[in-house]
Amino acid sequence: MRDFDRPLDATGKADAEATGAAMRACGYVPELVLCSSAKRARETLEGLLRHSAIDHRRVSYMDLLYSEDAYGYLTIIHEYGRQAASMMIIGHNPMMEDLAMAISGDGEDQARGAMIGGFPTSGLAVIRFSDGIGEAAPGKGYLEAFFTPADL
Repeated sequence: MRDFDRPLDATGKADAEATGAAMRACGYVPELVLCSSAKRARETLEGLLRHSAIDHRRVSYMDLLYSEDAYGYLTIIHEYGRQAASMMIIGHNPMMEDLAMAISGDGEDQARGAMIGGFPTSGLAVIRFSDGIGEAAPGKGYLEAFFTPADL
């Protein structure tokens, strides 16, 4: 089986649903979702959709989120960031972790400490930008929260 076609296991599916429930409880509702076309990313989104308030009509699937590096992810954020006030990216590691670490210049101490431990499957970093997401750049974001399925 190609890695692109690899599904989530039962734990991964449960983790995605727990993260979706945490998003709902915290009021995190991205205006736009960019999701890798890889099977496990799509299954993660399905779990989030079942338990969060994400509007499935505001989801775009992208093959590039499977193959790009963290700089490529940032380029994608710039391309789509002017279309929405908030965005969620469902991608892959190590790119997600590299991106979150690079763009989070400051943040809540607890969130920063938790993110240093790594970015697991269904991890959620909530990063705010004072000038809007379209202006995301290394060190310019504020890490508001970081959740892992183990926290939920």
